[in-house]
Amino acid sequence: MDSKILLGLKVFFVIFLAAALWQSGILEAYSTEQQFTLLLLAIAIYFWTLSEVPFSASSLLLICLILIFNLVEVPEDAFRGFLSNALYFILVLSLISKALVKAGIDKVFVRILFTLSKGNVRTILFGLPFLILFMPIFLPSAIARFRIMEPIIEQVNTALNLSKHSLFRKFSMYVIGIMNQNSTMVVFTGGGFPILAAQLLRDFGGVEISWLGWFIRIAPPLWISMLLVSFGVWFYFKRTTEKMVIEQEVKLEGDKELPERFWKIVLPFFAMIISWIVFDQELVPLIIAPILLVAYYAHPRNGLITNELVRSHDWENFLLLGASFSLGYLIEENGTALVLASQLMNLLPEGLGELGSMTFIACFIFILRFLFVVPSTSMIIIFPIIMSYAEILNLSVISLAFLVIMIIGGVTILPIHSPTTLFAFQKGAFSKRDQFIIGSYSSLIIFIVALTWAYFIW
Repeated sequence: MDSKILLGLKVFFVIFLAAALWQSGILEAYSTEQQFTLLLLAIAIYFWTLSEVPFSASSLLLICLILIFNLVEVPEDAFRGFLSNALYFILVLSLISKALVKAGIDKVFVRILFTLSKGNVRTILFGLPFLILFMPIFLPSAIARFRIMEPIIEQVNTALNLSKHSLFRKFSMYVIGIMNQNSTMVVFTGGGFPILAAQLLRDFGGVEISWLGWFIRIAPPLWISMLLVSFGVWFYFKRTTEKMVIEQEVKLEGDKELPERFWKIVLPFFAMIISWIVFDQELVPLIIAPILLVAYYAHPRNGLITNELVRSHDWENFLLLGASFSLGYLIEENGTALVLASQLMNLLPEGLGELGSMTFIACFIFILRFLFVVPSTSMIIIFPIIMSYAEILNLSVISLAFLVIMIIGGVTILPIHSPTTLFAFQKGAFSKRDQFIIGSYSSLIIFIVALTWAYFIW
């Protein structure tokens, strides 16, 4: 379809939807300020899902619209989202991940896998999911984990003289693509999405959670979900893919010695993780340890973090998250989220009870997730609304918060639902049909386990 025709259809749909809302009288429940906030939300959703305008430009435009719509008392408040700790936490952990890769520490993880498996393909396939489950603790960036594992998988696949559609390559790409993205939630220092979720839980739920508290709550249901999904995906690929002898052995090329300065780089990193577990974050903010580690890695003797490395950071995503935070705070503070949640309550049948209400909310989260390509932006928009639900229905804030986190982080039905899922799909290991089937199965299992945990445990 011609791009101009497609753009015209999009504009027509937006105008039609706005007119329908106006005629229905739904907007009468909102104040003028809240109506402008809803308009801003609609514009944001358009920019972050349908528009081809770069995220950096659209994010700055949203900040500008906050000022034009006069939604803040002083101009500085429009930039409030850029004062969030989460933004800079993501930045410093991204730099640390790149520094570890630059130092060759990433190869140690792969060497451990091959050492424990003794090069046996069956053991590698069995151990790869377990490696991915634990790697977010030590290597925060999901994209970095994908970049590390992908060439190793290709090397093994070639060494075994297998095709690009082999069982080994398909399952491995699923693990480092879809499963890798899901596993990043195990600790809130494991990547941008969980860091963002922890910040929102603090801002909108009023809950300050420790590193260990987060891990204890989310690791059991997440790991159970991932293991169930990995077994299902394994049997699906085994049934639909060419047979292979998985008792084969393969030798990994490369240096077997530890990287230079290994202990000087790794020990401070582990000290940072221990500080997160041991210290009270109200007394010692979590961001202090990684900033000190960045300074240590940047010392000329180490030379791991340079100006070039900092410039390579994803600053477009930085602007996107900052603008998203500003919008999220605005939706919550001027009451738009509460009114919107109250209206959505009309869709909730009476007499459902706590489990029925949670199931309805879980389905609502699942549907809203499809409005957004980026998990982080969907989290920022959806979270305040669900916290308002918790207030109206008198439900547990922790239960609904982790329900939101697991469902949004667990949806990987389409390749665009996460960067690593898209990377894996682009490698051509599995078809669109495979992506849809395993993504749907993965999302459904996480949905069911998260709902069960939210009702009975959280």
